Amino acid sequence: MKKIYTGKTKDVYELTDGNYKLVFKDDMTGEDGVFDPGANTVGLTVDGAGVAGLGMSVYYFKLLEEKGFNTQYISSEENSMTVKPCTVFGKGLEVICRFVATGSFVRRYGDYIEDGKPLDAIVEMTIKNDERGDPLITEDSLIALGIFQPGMYGELKKLTKNMCTVIRSDLADKGVSLLDIKLEFGIDRLGKLTLIDEISGGNMRVTQNGKALHPLELAEIVSIASR
Repeated sequence: MKKIYTGKTKDVYELTDGNYKLVFKDDMTGEDGVFDPGANTVGLTVDGAGVAGLGMSVYYFKLLEEKGFNTQYISSEENSMTVKPCTVFGKGLEVICRFVATGSFVRRYGDYIEDGKPLDAIVEMTIKNDERGDPLITEDSLIALGIFQPGMYGELKKLTKNMCTVIRSDLADKGVSLLDIKLEFGIDRLGKLTLIDEISGGNMRVTQNGKALHPLELAEIVSIASR
């Protein structure tokens, strides 16, 4: 097993069979000890965060596969997940689906919308680059830079909305409201758009009865409801 990437919340290893292993860590994104799914730095370390993130990721990868979506998930054990190899877009692309205006969306567009206003599952895409603050990128720019082929933006946007609607509905059944969620995609060996990375409380904002939930609180709710 060869380590090929050290991430903020996960490390990636290449296996001898060509697959990869994602090892979840207890580090969480945020600033000054406060969790923030939109942050580009590790802000805190919480015991159990890695296992909680793994458990939620496995649950939602399996749920989406049952619904007919393509994911890179193969199996899991302890604090790691074995996944199929996929080619990422450029040096990494994040796809955000927003059901409610909050976080960076309001910081950018606060002259036009108030925090907490409903949004119709709008999709934004950002280039993964911590130094540049994960800048937003348009469809034309993605094509001009050779990251997307024509038509791929619309396909990925539709896929994101459909996946996130499934996740939102499942969370609603558990009494949890999904405000926004960040996903990552790649292309598998068969050339199919594939969900990669993770789906956990670390990359979404959720509330319950109007109160923001910490990722470990959310993981416990999902775990209990899924037993």
